[in-house]
Amino acid sequence: MIDYRINRVEGFSDKIGELVSMLVHTREVTLGEVKNLRQDELDYLIDEGSNSIGALLLHIASIEFVHQVISFEERDIHENECKKWKEALELGPQARNMIRNNSLTYYLEELAQVRQQTLSKLKACNDEWLFKEKHWENGIPYNNYYLWFHVLEDEINHRGQIRVIKRVLSKNKKISE
Repeated sequence: MIDYRINRVEGFSDKIGELVSMLVHTREVTLGEVKNLRQDELDYLIDEGSNSIGALLLHIASIEFVHQVISFEERDIHENECKKWKEALELGPQARNMIRNNSLTYYLEELAQVRQQTLSKLKACNDEWLFKEKHWENGIPYNNYYLWFHVLEDEINHRGQIRVIKRVLSKNKKISE
């Protein structure tokens, strides 16, 4: 059952535990939205410019992976990492062509693998790490807390898109019956 409270999580510092609580809640709601979807539903495109649910799920995993690299390793992704995640990160035409024909299990395993790594790395961090300031190449400051806030907001935004796609699928199913 989903917990509708932000709590500290044992094994993490106070603020990081609260962040973990938000990450867990956000993911549980996302997983509830995609539960039992079939491959054809995961691949469905509303129109020629839209993204599929499968592509959005892989995008959620890719954003989290990139933010791991930026925040924990203080670098950008390298060429091999880019090869794996490029289509999912950028979405668009290539993603529509390449991110297809995968089972729900495939997407769930990708999400789980990335999240397991996030939680493992967050255990080694303290609250001060969240507020550590850095600067983008253009000189604009940011901190690790913002990076992980962005991971949350990105997943929530794309979950909204998933809900829209599911409504269209449901409407189309009723029309064809």
